Amino acid sequence: MAVYTDVAADELAEFLGAYDIGEVLSYKGIAEGVENSNFLLHTTAGYFILTLYEKRVAKSELPFFLGLMTHLASRGIICPEPLRNKSGDALSSLSGRPAVIINFLEGIWPRKPNAAHCAGVGEALAKMHLAGRDFAMTRANALSVSGWRPLFEQAASRADEVQHGLRDFLRAELDYLEAGIWPNDLPQGVIHADLFPDNVFFLGEKVSGLIDFTFACNDMLAYDVAICLNAWCFESDNSFNITKARAFLGAYGRVRALSEAEQNALPLLARGSALRFLLTRLVDFLNVPEGALVRPKDPLEYVRKLRFQQSVAGIRDYGVETPGLPA
Repeated sequence: MAVYTDVAADELAEFLGAYDIGEVLSYKGIAEGVENSNFLLHTTAGYFILTLYEKRVAKSELPFFLGLMTHLASRGIICPEPLRNKSGDALSSLSGRPAVIINFLEGIWPRKPNAAHCAGVGEALAKMHLAGRDFAMTRANALSVSGWRPLFEQAASRADEVQHGLRDFLRAELDYLEAGIWPNDLPQGVIHADLFPDNVFFLGEKVSGLIDFTFACNDMLAYDVAICLNAWCFESDNSFNITKARAFLGAYGRVRALSEAEQNALPLLARGSALRFLLTRLVDFLNVPEGALVRPKDPLEYVRKLRFQQSVAGIRDYGVETPGLPA
């Protein structure tokens, strides 16, 4: 979440007139994240989140994201539900941007996830994967292998400004992952594709909501697991925490067991996931819009994670024995 587009008070009041959520008492921008403009609304009916979708998110893809959240909520997944206005539309327009209002979820995201948080997100991710099985809409993953080279080309000329030798490091890894080794025969479904700690709310150590579905798409379910493995199971010094990985993978597997093929592919998927987030973070780090209320995330965090994943020989390096996941 972030703020790229300012919203004037009179514009907001007119916009909210189309909804049955009372009058606005206050609103403020939410500074976290890098994708869209988000505001916390306080109205006479309670608290809500207003999102303005910025240029990176294609308007034609918004029905998928909004439909998915509605579908998952109907299947018992705690996630934001888009509100419909008096005309019955979930998607509207504000300040020249597509806009939506969603319900407010209680909870906070963990700044220092522990093993219990990792187990909670593992269980929640598996439940989300199962709940999405009968979602009828589809969206291709634009940030899979075929999308990584264009990102590299955007950042290559300045990559060494961030770290000496980074351009050659990225090029070599791209060459390796583009050489036909990426799996294409693993179980597929709807994935979140961005389930980082700041997209999972907790009350204590219990998950209270999954948010921000603007990267959701159809891809290998195990790739979503790999994304979370990188996002949740490293310490602040970027050392890998086997206890957290075991808790995460064990909780996931108790809800949806990973096949032997998925387990074998997990180290490669984690390696690709690390490269994907390194590239998008690098592009964002080098291209922050002037005046934007946004904090670009450190791309070098994922350099270190990628180097770790390059060293992984098999799922046992994550603290898990094969076949099967820990009970």
